[in-house]
Amino acid sequence: MIEVFGLVKRYDEYTSISYEDLRFEDGQSYVMLGASGCGKSTYLNMLAGVISPTSGRVVIDGRDMAKATQKEKDAFRVAHIGYIFQDFKLLEDMTVQDNIGILRLEGVDVSRTPEVLSDLGILSKRTRRVRKLSGGEKQRVAIARALVKQPDIILADEPTGNLNYLIGRSVMEELIRASRGRTLICVTHDDRLCDLFGRVIDMNLIAHPREVSDHA
Repeated sequence: MIEVFGLVKRYDEYTSISYEDLRFEDGQSYVMLGASGCGKSTYLNMLAGVISPTSGRVVIDGRDMAKATQKEKDAFRVAHIGYIFQDFKLLEDMTVQDNIGILRLEGVDVSRTPEVLSDLGILSKRTRRVRKLSGGEKQRVAIARALVKQPDIILADEPTGNLNYLIGRSVMEELIRASRGRTLICVTHDDRLCDLFGRVIDMNLIAHPREVSDHA
C-alpha cells in the first residue's frame, strides 16, 4: 500500500504545489488525469523517489520513503518499482534485448526477458536496434524493461503520449494486462483511456499550485 500525506513540492522561492492526501491499494490500477503542467509528473517522481518532496510523507508498506536517503530511495526503486517514461529512455543504437540486459548493472535478474517480450508481442524484435522500431514498439520495449524485474509497483508517466490514440490504447491495454496483480499508477492527459483503469484521479482536484510570497 502507498499512502501520501501532506505532500508539498516547492520548485523555487516563488512557486510550490501541494497535493491532497491519497492512498493506493495493492494490486489496483489508477490513472491520474490532468493537463500538462498540473503536477502529475512531479507527483510520480516523488512516489518513485527520483525527487524529494519539500515536506510531507510518502509511506510505502509502512516505510516513510520521504525520510530515506537518496541511496536508500534508489535501492528501493531498483528492487520494487518499474518506471515507464514518456520518452522511453532507451539507447537507440543498442538492440532491444541489450536495452533490457543493461539492468544487470543494477543487479536485476533479466532472465525473464524472452517471456516478457513475448507477452508484449515483440519477441521477434529482440535483436533489432531500437532506432529501427516504430513508436509503439519502442513503448513496448520500455514497458518490458519495467516489467522484467517483476516489480511490486509500476509507475507510468504519459506512456502513450507520443503515440496516436489507437496505437496508444492498444499499448495501454497491454500494459494493464501485463501489470495485473501489481499496483499500477499511470498519468495521462487523454481522458479517452480512463475507462481502462480501476480508479480515475483528477489532478485538477488533487494538486494545488500556488505562488509563495517572498516572506514565506
